[in-house]
Amino acid sequence: MQDLSVGTRVDHPRYGEGIISKNNLTAYEIFFERGGKIEISKRNTDLTVLESSEVVTDKPGGINLAEMEELMVFILDKYNGLTEPIEMAEKWVGGSISIKPGNPDLQSKEIPLDAFFHKIVMVRDRLRVLEQNINSNKLLPDAEKVNLQQYITRVYGSLTTFNVLFSEKSDFFKGVKS
Repeated sequence: MQDLSVGTRVDHPRYGEGIISKNNLTAYEIFFERGGKIEISKRNTDLTVLESSEVVTDKPGGINLAEMEELMVFILDKYNGLTEPIEMAEKWVGGSISIKPGNPDLQSKEIPLDAFFHKIVMVRDRLRVLEQNINSNKLLPDAEKVNLQQYITRVYGSLTTFNVLFSEKSDFFKGVKS
């Protein structure tokens, strides 16, 4: 495999899409959509290049932290946080949710399922970003990271009811297995 530059978009079978943030002597540091920041050997054959970086630097040390942050903001904005489109199961397309209050004097509410599904996907994506922020936070002690991670996993478990709406099983919420 050719030497890849910082900013190159790659795909990995386990971690999904990612962006190379550092090109070390023997490994790449990559921010993945699933898994956060991971170092992968340059000899690893699981990486597939999705889009080569247009960023060229003639600085001997590469780019600095401020430039990297600017690049990451640009890339995440351009690719909407690297999230792939999530499809709702075909049987629910065009459907709606009816919410009836216990008091018959009050009016019912009808919500289109596609709007509701979009909100569920947004919650899931924001939980993933929260997880990544927790895991990459250098100020949090490891014990606190584990505690927060377990809490998020329980939140995922609470949301498994909505898995019926997803077209693909790989998009399901997953909680703690007993």
